[in-house]
Amino acid sequence: MILRWLAERGPWVLVAGIFAGLVLPGVAEVLVPYIPHMVAGLLFLSALRIGPHRMRTSMKGNMSRTLGVLLLLQLAFPLAAIAVIEGFGWLSSPFALAFVIIAMGSSISGAPNMVAMMGFEPSTSMRFLLIGTAILPLTVIPVLWLMPALGGFRDVILAALRLLVVIGLSSLLAFLIRAYLWRDPTPDELRGIDGASALLLAVIVIGLMSAVNDALINEPKLFFWWLGFVLIVNFGLQLIAFLILRHSTDPDWIAALTVMAGNRNIALFLVALPEAVTAPLLIFIGCYQIPMYLTPLVTGRVLKSLDQRCG
Repeated sequence: MILRWLAERGPWVLVAGIFAGLVLPGVAEVLVPYIPHMVAGLLFLSALRIGPHRMRTSMKGNMSRTLGVLLLLQLAFPLAAIAVIEGFGWLSSPFALAFVIIAMGSSISGAPNMVAMMGFEPSTSMRFLLIGTAILPLTVIPVLWLMPALGGFRDVILAALRLLVVIGLSSLLAFLIRAYLWRDPTPDELRGIDGASALLLAVIVIGLMSAVNDALINEPKLFFWWLGFVLIVNFGLQLIAFLILRHSTDPDWIAALTVMAGNRNIALFLVALPEAVTAPLLIFIGCYQIPMYLTPLVTGRVLKSLDQRCG
């Protein structure tokens, strides 16, 4: 009952998580060590909701199209961004580094959960997450070669492989449960999973906001500069993707790509890259959570209006 209630108010649950992360710094610090475990739980819930049959159906006939789009987003886009930024002579700017980190990232782990929260089928988003993470160790190589300030390949590739293992094991466990123990969940039970996902996403963001609290109190000007930057980049990239895709006849494809366009797994790089690179950008990862967690509320309304017109 409570989980279904949370599912109905999923976007607002995420907003509450952002607010709690800002006003409860002590709780945020306590949660930080458990973020990897909660991310694994989030992936498990997403795969549990989708099930192996829907995932297989989503993979069939879509692999080449998916791979092409991901190579465009994770390889061609960051390389083009580097060329433009270097042309202006801004390559050493922290904002330029942050933009490149966003551009070369794979989908965030919570994307399928957010897509489901907005009322769309999450298997397409899960496909982007799985394949995008699998090819990340390859797509980052030319980007890191052109951006030596971001550090070496080894740590980033190892971090990507660790994430792929976590995704694979979490999904495998969930799919086995759906295949042998829970084959036909009812709509109410699926809504319960959506509610649990919303709650877990809200708890995760509390931990991720820990880097923002000090800046908000001690360096408010810097905080608002970074906040403005991530709002423009995240929602700007989502808007561009939406405008390009809005005439597609597949609303699940539009939703998955729009969400992914602006919401990338930057935490992976900030964990793997040298401390000299990441130290000035710690506030960036905290601020980036704000547009990310506002996505179901803001983007969800735009996508739903398009879906209703298509229907």
